[in-house]
Amino acid sequence: MMKKIPVVRLLIAAVIYTVLFVLGSCCGLIHPACYAYVGTFLPILFSFVYLYTAANLRTFGAAAILNGIGLVIGLIAGEGNLALIIGMIILALLAELIRRINGYETLKGVQRSFIPLAFSFYAYAAHWWTNSEESLAEAVEEMPVGYAEKMEAVIHNIPMLIIMLVLTIPAAILGMRIAEKVLKKQADSLK
Repeated sequence: MMKKIPVVRLLIAAVIYTVLFVLGSCCGLIHPACYAYVGTFLPILFSFVYLYTAANLRTFGAAAILNGIGLVIGLIAGEGNLALIIGMIILALLAELIRRINGYETLKGVQRSFIPLAFSFYAYAAHWWTNSEESLAEAVEEMPVGYAEKMEAVIHNIPMLIIMLVLTIPAAILGMRIAEKVLKKQADSLK
C-alpha cells in the first residue's frame, strides 16, 4: 500500500526553503561578501528542510520540489536569470539522480543527494560572476554609495570563492548530521 504524500506539508517545506534563500540574500545588506558566501553556510539550515521532504517523499521529487518552487517564486519576484534557472535545475536533477541510485528509502540516498542540492544558493548568487557588469550596475542603482566597489572586490576574489565553494561540502555534511539528530523520527524512518 502506498503511503499518502503530505502535499501541504511539502509545500510548506518548499516555502520555508525559499524563505531561507530570501534571508540569505538579505544578509548582503551587511556586506557584499555576506551575500556572496552565505551559500556556504545555508546548507546547515537547508538540510532540515531536505531531510523532512525526502523522508516524506520516497520517490522522485524532493530536490525538484524544493528547487522548483524556489525557482518559480524567484522568477515571479523578478530574481530570475539564466544562471539561476540552469543552476537550480541541474542541481535538483543531480540530487534526484544520486538519490535514485542510492535508494529513495535510504538515509544514505538522502545524505549523498544533499551534497549537490547544498550548492543551490550559489546558483542564485552566480549572476555576480556570470553577469558582473549588470550586477554591478544594479548595485549602483539599488544599494548605498560605495556598495558596488565593495561588491567588485568580492567578485574579483576568485580564490575566496573557490575556498567557499569547497567548504560548502563539509557544511552540507555537518548540516545533515545535525538534521538527523533533530529530526530523528524522519531519519529513523529511512533505511
